[in-house]
Amino acid sequence: FLAVRKLNPGGHGPILCFVGPPGVGKTSLGQSIARSLGREFERMSLGGMRDEAELRGHRRTYIGAMPGRIIQALRRVGVNNPLMMLDEIDKLGNDYRGDPSAALLEILDPAQNNTFRDNYLDLPFDLSKVFFIATANSLGPIPMPLRDRMEIIQIAGYSDREKLNIAKQYLVPRQVRENGLTEEQFEITDAAINLLTSRYTREAGVRQLERAVGNLARKVALKVAVGSTEKVTIDVAEIREYLGAPRFHPESARSEMPAGVATGMAWTEMGGEVLFIEATALPGGSGLTLTGQLGDVMKESAQAARSYLWSHASEFGIEPDAIKQNGVHLHVPAGAIPKDGPSAGVTMASALASLYSGRKVRSDTAMTGEITLSGLVFPVGGIKEKVLAAHRAGIRRIILPEQNEADVDEIPEDVRKELEIITAKRVSDVLNAALEPSGSADTPPPGFLLPKQDGGEQPADRLIAKES
Repeated sequence: FLAVRKLNPGGHGPILCFVGPPGVGKTSLGQSIARSLGREFERMSLGGMRDEAELRGHRRTYIGAMPGRIIQALRRVGVNNPLMMLDEIDKLGNDYRGDPSAALLEILDPAQNNTFRDNYLDLPFDLSKVFFIATANSLGPIPMPLRDRMEIIQIAGYSDREKLNIAKQYLVPRQVRENGLTEEQFEITDAAINLLTSRYTREAGVRQLERAVGNLARKVALKVAVGSTEKVTIDVAEIREYLGAPRFHPESARSEMPAGVATGMAWTEMGGEVLFIEATALPGGSGLTLTGQLGDVMKESAQAARSYLWSHASEFGIEPDAIKQNGVHLHVPAGAIPKDGPSAGVTMASALASLYSGRKVRSDTAMTGEITLSGLVFPVGGIKEKVLAAHRAGIRRIILPEQNEADVDEIPEDVRKELEIITAKRVSDVLNAALEPSGSADTPPPGFLLPKQDGGEQPADRLIAKES
């Protein structure tokens, strides 16, 4: 893109939109592009903007009328070809005063913005020379017509090793300078940075990490200000002294999981997370009980998983009456946090299959993928963030949808080398890879009701999984 700009400075290139979690450097990347192109940089925050007149300006008949923020920004930088960053474009609102996103349709369209008309100026103004870059945390809230006018560039979160390198090369030196210290007065070890990353911050980017490093630097600056001349080296022991007890306790792989528990992976705006899905039998009950603040899509995934296993029970060594005559309670921990999305389908299917068959899910395995009633596994998003979270938790086997195989290339090579990545096209592929061998089947939860030979009911002592 920059090469085209260099070869054809007067051309109308695409409008870029950087999409990624907070703190991954979207704004910093825009500043670097401006420096490399030799252009002035102007940042405009769109978060919370609800009035279209803030962009187009007010007519001069109004008291206190002024030009729109686009024209004001150009007046501040003093040139007509700056790099203008439209920050938080996904946080735009709308009300009775108009829809700012509709005004952006003209501003970001190279075919129209050469005659942009500000209401205050009441003259056409050429915006075609302005290099617009937008940023967003999520594409969902951006209207489709506006999204079509931009070229989307996804910026993923960082791995722990990438955060370590960023901290050593950029964050620590910057905080040392800003707090009036020198390298001879302040040093922080790699182990301390890794502890900050895992136990004192929880993010896909490095903003909180820089804040934590700055906090440490200020503590050291206080010692220097009162007369201390010794060099302070921050190690793991000093972290707790300066910052207190760890704030976060990341999920880690369980050494052993009972039947009915499976490990899944989730994506959030803060990066990836590992979650455990737990299923237990309700002897003599009926239906499916779901808890953990699950959204509608996630509830439907659980229903689809149970229906699929019911209709294919014999294929997986499950006694159909164990499903028919017993209810199931499915819970996703961290109940205070709302959860939704289709990507937990394969995890729910594995947890239910484990419960019904008595075969444990391997504790070193995590999975993600959407399922259908016909047993297909569909692709999902956020693969890099999910896999990095699983790796941090100590997971070493990952099950992904077959159609997400291309996303594996985005995972850092050092992480990829430590993982066994399995792709699955059908639910049966997932269960074959996730469940322990049939010879290790446990006794099902007490109280599973199965029919007697004479038609009555009796508790099952064991559900023997069929050999595959």
